[in-house]
Amino acid sequence: MATNGWTWITVPINKDHKFLPNLQVEINNDISWRDVHWKKIYHSYANTKYFKKYESFFKNIYEKEWHYLFELNFEILKKVTDILGIKVEIIKSSELNAPGTSTEKLINLCKAVGADTYVSGIGGRSYMDENLFEKNNMRLEYQNYTAKPYAQRLSDSFVPDLSIIDMLVNVGPDCMKVISESDMSIAPLTS
Repeated sequence: MATNGWTWITVPINKDHKFLPNLQVEINNDISWRDVHWKKIYHSYANTKYFKKYESFFKNIYEKEWHYLFELNFEILKKVTDILGIKVEIIKSSELNAPGTSTEKLINLCKAVGADTYVSGIGGRSYMDENLFEKNNMRLEYQNYTAKPYAQRLSDSFVPDLSIIDMLVNVGPDCMKVISESDMSIAPLTS
């Protein structure tokens, strides 16, 4: 986060890979994004209460040259769930061989793991075929997450929905406490 608000950082991909399956999307390492990201994170958060606790994790991520976007995302996901103490089996959808595209694939992934309910972020309403869930006897619910405010070093008022980086460096070991105290209501699909 910058002193004037927040800063968006993105990993550049090879443009012709935009619509490929996630496992095949290559990072465009011709752009020096890793150094830029690290400097933004460091300069924004170096003086936060818990930055030193997580600095080596962040630094190691940006020191490695990643070739595929999925590999980077998966490594971060595994480490963050470990840091937060979340004990859950992570299954790559590519390992499930679920056929279909879009909503049909989501339903087939749920079936492959024995799920009878799919919980989506609220943004899913704009792209999912809700009727297809009903036709497949699958419940569709939308998560409506409202973050509990926490102190952010560079902000006078709470800025919600930032990266987990912001929460880790500002809240530290109490992240799961803050998350569990947030409003995580789930709303079933209503016609």
